[in-house]
Amino acid sequence: MIRRALISVSDKTGVVEFAKGLEKLGVEIISTGGTAKLLAESGVKVVPVSEITGFPEILDGRVKTLHPKVHGGLLAIRENEVHMRQIKDLGIEPIDLIAVNLYPFRQTIEKPGVTFEEAIENIDIGGPAMLRAAAKNHEGVIVICDPGDYSEVLEELKTKGDVGKNLRRKLALKVFEHTAFYDAMISDYLRKNIDAEEKGETDIFPKNLTLAFEKVQDLRYGENPHQRASFYREAGDISGTIAGARKLSGKELSFNNINDADAALSLVLEFEEPCAVAIKHTNPCAVACGRDIHEAFLKAYEADPVSIFGGIVALNRTVDLKTAEALSEIFLEIVMAPGFEPEALELLKAKKNLRLLEVDIKKRKKAGWDIKKVSGGILVQDPDEKDFAKEDLKVVTRRAPTAQEMEDLLFAWKVVKHVKSNAIVLARDKVTVGIGMGQVNRIWPTQQSIAWAKDRAKGAVLASDAFFPFSDVVETAAAAGITAMIQPGGSIRDEDSIKAADEKGMAMVFTGIRHFRH
Repeated sequence: MIRRALISVSDKTGVVEFAKGLEKLGVEIISTGGTAKLLAESGVKVVPVSEITGFPEILDGRVKTLHPKVHGGLLAIRENEVHMRQIKDLGIEPIDLIAVNLYPFRQTIEKPGVTFEEAIENIDIGGPAMLRAAAKNHEGVIVICDPGDYSEVLEELKTKGDVGKNLRRKLALKVFEHTAFYDAMISDYLRKNIDAEEKGETDIFPKNLTLAFEKVQDLRYGENPHQRASFYREAGDISGTIAGARKLSGKELSFNNINDADAALSLVLEFEEPCAVAIKHTNPCAVACGRDIHEAFLKAYEADPVSIFGGIVALNRTVDLKTAEALSEIFLEIVMAPGFEPEALELLKAKKNLRLLEVDIKKRKKAGWDIKKVSGGILVQDPDEKDFAKEDLKVVTRRAPTAQEMEDLLFAWKVVKHVKSNAIVLARDKVTVGIGMGQVNRIWPTQQSIAWAKDRAKGAVLASDAFFPFSDVVETAAAAGITAMIQPGGSIRDEDSIKAADEKGMAMVFTGIRHFRH
């Protein structure tokens, strides 16, 4: 039998109807602050929590429910005679149901220009304490933290006079998920607001790692139809990310769509000038820069018109009508850009299955940790964002790259960073002409990229994500007419590769930076 309910919510969705439903069932309603005011104004008879505790709300509302008359009423085990006798002797009455949701911490930290002090003030204390108490004692207390559960609880109370064991347990589980997420958001926010220098290098990765993600949607399936999947977003500002992208048209995004689109976005963000990126299975199949976005896309398409079919295209400029016409001529899964001109959007929307994503790339913030799941744990690392100044490159051959070769080398280096290791990229005139990826040695992706490039390899440059362990890459590249190479250096056989390059009249530069991608 449900006699007393405590309702104190930040999200007021459906709360008046819920309280009125409880009132019709003869339930006494206890409430606090703004919730009590709203319910009273809506005709619900409300008992202020201060009447229950015999103590006023203090400290600007920071303390109002942290009292034995509340927590004793929540935590007493109904079947425990000692518990029930003790609370009776102390004048504490059981509370049979609570509906509580928490201060809007996430909404607060996502507001532009929010101050640290404002964020801290929106950390709820009493709410989590009540929720956890009720969830711990869920066999005796119905606990609701999600307005979406009001109707189901009311229905069971109306039809059965109580809420069954399974629903009580599900509601308790939801509470602990909710409060864990809430605490994880707070710890993440605090971590991001302490400078690395202040924390010290050893404290960058915490001893106990909590991650805060909330579900965006369930997906039809995962990488394959037999795998279940969902998409979760980080708490906080996600502007300029895949999770923050706005879908303007097309079918729902799939697991593979989201994964590939993220790879495309990460790569296109490497470039300041107009750039087009085509992705298949998270690997770039074509990348090109141009005078404008139309030229960039045409160059990318011509670089690999086979692999781009059914792929993901990311552009770093607003799509105009001319570019939209070119895009509409081929089958693509996704077109992603910072914007679409009205005529371009109308044209592309006519392709019903084409997903159009708008991403505000100008608001892209520094990436968070890169996290990889392994059996029994996770690997956490900084994102691969290290770069170099052009003047820091080390020319190790007798011949230095020409100005054009250097431009192409820098272009190819940005691309190879986003290709699965072992990776080789061939480029000419800021267009990829051959990409070799995911091989177990370095000569195979070299041969693969040259085989695709064919005659376009002549006069092209080569980028490698890691050093050359032998001179075979240089020799194979030279035979194909490649004129310059960029690589990290650092092999004990570097001199073999440098000597081979000198013999062929090639230029080679070392970056001192490796870009493995697994």
